[in-house]
Amino acid sequence: MKNQITDTLLMVRPVDYRMNEETAVNNYFQQKMKMNSEEITKKAQEEFDDFVDKLRKVGVKVITVDDIKENDTPDSIFPNNWVSFHQNGDVALYPMFAENRRRERREDILLAIEEEGYKIENIVDYSSAEADDKFLEGTGVLILDRQHRKAYCALSPRAEENLVIEFCEDFEYTPIIFKAFQNVNNERKQIYHTNVLMGLGEELAIICLSSIDDKKERKLVIDSLKEDGKTIVDITEKQMHEFAGNMLEVRGAFNKKYWVMSEAARKSLTEKQIEIIEKHSEILSSDLHVIETLGGGSARCMLAEVFLPKK
Repeated sequence: MKNQITDTLLMVRPVDYRMNEETAVNNYFQQKMKMNSEEITKKAQEEFDDFVDKLRKVGVKVITVDDIKENDTPDSIFPNNWVSFHQNGDVALYPMFAENRRRERREDILLAIEEEGYKIENIVDYSSAEADDKFLEGTGVLILDRQHRKAYCALSPRAEENLVIEFCEDFEYTPIIFKAFQNVNNERKQIYHTNVLMGLGEELAIICLSSIDDKKERKLVIDSLKEDGKTIVDITEKQMHEFAGNMLEVRGAFNKKYWVMSEAARKSLTEKQIEIIEKHSEILSSDLHVIETLGGGSARCMLAEVFLPKK
């Protein structure tokens, strides 16, 4: 039985948080803030710690690892882009667009996961594609329906089509490939990561359908979701910019389910949308203002799901 959601997450605590200048070239969600570097790091650490605390209080197992200051990896707080952990014991390592993000791939983090009692059987490493300037940023770009074996992906400079297909062949997924766009200074620009426009849980798909400009591609996505019995919660582009697409469903104590999101994302939702979500799972939100403003990623980006078997 393939699980769609997990009760175990890997999170990386920031030590020197800032806006990553190397990713800002195609992450249009990133914005500057008028704060000095010490204030930024302190606030990001407070947001991180509060978020971890909220997850643990509802019974989610959170494995935390500290970033390494000397590595100069300002986006290490978003580990789901470089690694994914699968139910059969496979671990995938991904090629990263920004050079300073490639240093986020750390063997000691995999050892820390094993020390927590999880079994890694095999490592599938795609990172050599960086030499050819081809990238596939993990579950940032791949929205995995683990039960129905489908991988939804919005192509972008961070998601190369042949690598999507290679991943799908290796891990036995059917690719659902499309392009998604956002308004940037009156231009339609490709969205850097699929997981800012789409979240997929056991019964729900939360997605900004209007970002898929091509009507055939939009229909392909809708038909695929409906075929698998997913209830679609359609969010607006404005809500997407408040990170309402950047959510993850997780399992806590007593088998209770939670849709995890930032406070900004929750505040952007309508009463009707909240009502639909809460029919399936409780909403768990946390203030991530500094992290998401500077990083251009929110709650979902911070969570690397651990599906590995126990030893």
